[in-house]
Amino acid sequence: MSQKTDEKQAKAGQRTALILAGTGALWILATWAGSHFGWSIRTRALFDLAALAGFGFALWQTFQLWRARQNDKGES
Repeated sequence: MSQKTDEKQAKAGQRTALILAGTGALWILATWAGSHFGWSIRTRALFDLAALAGFGFALWQTFQLWRARQNDKGES
C-alpha cells in the first residue's frame, strides 16, 4: 500500500470521526435546547431525524472505508 493511499484513508477516518462526534454533540445540544425552551415534539423529532441521518451517513462512510481497506489488503 502506498503512502498516498495511507494518508487518504487516514483523512477519511478522521473526517468520519468528526462527523460522528459533531452529530452526537449537536444532537445532545438540540435535545437540551428542546427541553429547556419547551420546543414542540415535532421540532424535537426533526432534530432526531437529522441526527439519525448524520449517524447513518457516518456509518456509510465507515463501511466505505472498511471496504477500501479490504480491497487494499487483497492487492498486496
